[in-house]
Amino acid sequence: MNSTSLKSSNSILQSLKQYWKSDLLSGFLVSLIALPLCLGIAGASNFPPIMGVLTAIVGGLVVSFFAGSELTIKGPAAGLIVICAGAVEELGKGNLETGWHLTLAVVVVAGILQVVLGKLKVASLADFFPLSAVHGMLAAIGIIIMSKQLHLAVGILPAELKGKEPLELLMMVPHSLMNMEWHIAAIGGVSLLILFGWKYIGKGFLAKVPPALVVLIVAVIMGQFFHLYDPIYQARKPLVNPGDFNINLNVDFAALTNLELLPIFLKYLLMFTLIGSLESLLTGRAIDLLDPHKKKSDLSKDLSAVGIGNIVSGLLGGLPMISEVARSSANISNGGRSRWANFFHGSFLLLFVVALVPFIKLVPVSALAAMLIFVGFRLASPKEFEHVFHVGKEQLIIFLCTIIATLLTDLLIGIAIGIMVKFIIHSINGVPASSFFKPFLTMHVDEENEIYTIEVQKSAIFSNFLGFKKQLERIPAGKHIIIDFEQTRLVDHSVMENLHNFENAYLRTGGTFIITGLDGHTPLSKHSLASRKKAAFKPVTQK
Repeated sequence: MNSTSLKSSNSILQSLKQYWKSDLLSGFLVSLIALPLCLGIAGASNFPPIMGVLTAIVGGLVVSFFAGSELTIKGPAAGLIVICAGAVEELGKGNLETGWHLTLAVVVVAGILQVVLGKLKVASLADFFPLSAVHGMLAAIGIIIMSKQLHLAVGILPAELKGKEPLELLMMVPHSLMNMEWHIAAIGGVSLLILFGWKYIGKGFLAKVPPALVVLIVAVIMGQFFHLYDPIYQARKPLVNPGDFNINLNVDFAALTNLELLPIFLKYLLMFTLIGSLESLLTGRAIDLLDPHKKKSDLSKDLSAVGIGNIVSGLLGGLPMISEVARSSANISNGGRSRWANFFHGSFLLLFVVALVPFIKLVPVSALAAMLIFVGFRLASPKEFEHVFHVGKEQLIIFLCTIIATLLTDLLIGIAIGIMVKFIIHSINGVPASSFFKPFLTMHVDEENEIYTIEVQKSAIFSNFLGFKKQLERIPAGKHIIIDFEQTRLVDHSVMENLHNFENAYLRTGGTFIITGLDGHTPLSKHSLASRKKAAFKPVTQK
């Protein structure tokens, strides 16, 4: 064992000794949140529900020791439901069991790619994607989730929804409401009331109780009351949505040699790798900002750790995992201090699986559907639209175009169109094509006073920020940084937010960070991080 590995192992053991009490409690509370969500996410992904819990177990027991982030919780996420379900349906050609086995191979290969990407230190590539397009993609995922789960919550059979596109499913909602199975719909309705109303009634001790756990208990009790477990009823309406196949594990790599399936395999491989990696990196960055103890994650290392988790999860029949933002936030709010909180979260889920399988089999599908409707609503809530509009009207256009394109096509095309719309808007605002991907920067160093001044010319936009960031990262910690935007035509929102995040991190090193040269720029909205455009622009002559 080399000195670096030995030092890392000692640090991990030291954190266990120092924080085990707070991490144990947080891990337990997070596992209560994770259990019902993992079941619902797996079922909606056309995987056996128990495989969602297995994914989180792997994320806790295995990934914790490789992670580059101390406080993120690894497990299946709602943001990948659309990809998983699509992969199972398309690869299986309608046979969900076959599709599941073929999709597991995609998960494994995507995990291998993520390990490689982490080793290549590509975490900074997440900065390339404009934030409004990323939020639009997530909002579209939320709408797609709700479009299917609304039907399941009122008792419509999954078979009746097969092959329907999101817009078709939304148009079917009135028909499903008129033909609902009232026993099932009652459970779904009560579940939604609990989920949306818990913040108003969950006071004191109840505030620590996850509403999704309450939904599980109440739904099982209501199922007993309505006799949903009687064989006659079960024959008509499946109680739990297992994807209508039994667990017969077999990771099938046949698509790699099948010319008909190979393009589908490659499409979903790209989706799993791109979207899963992007969500993990964005979560890691967000959790660093929320961490009251200001630990800084190694996001490239963390990406490799997620890849290792996906390899193991896929081989065992599980879903792809990411660093999940809601559970990670809950970990911080519950007092988690180190990676051991994630480990304990996985340990408790393992205990639950061993002890509660009979209970899990009694969970009505409408309760799981209600949980996912709640998750989907949070991704696409009116507040999200309001926030984007507050940032700027041009951001709302990108956001809406990404949503519409995703609903009409798929996630990859949707975010690509969002990026294209952003380029068009930048062109209209006078950004020269020469600075679309290349930043024009000049650095002046006053070594005596330890002042690093970066003069930015032409434009500072999402697509050239990677080069900008590399320049910033070359500056030693604890110095004085000045960013001068006097000679820019446009500074976009993504750059403003990324610089804001960099400033927060740099100030913790004891340095200072000042942005100048924006007095002549007009903000495109009242938001503090809105895009800035200079009306009267005289570019510097390059020598």
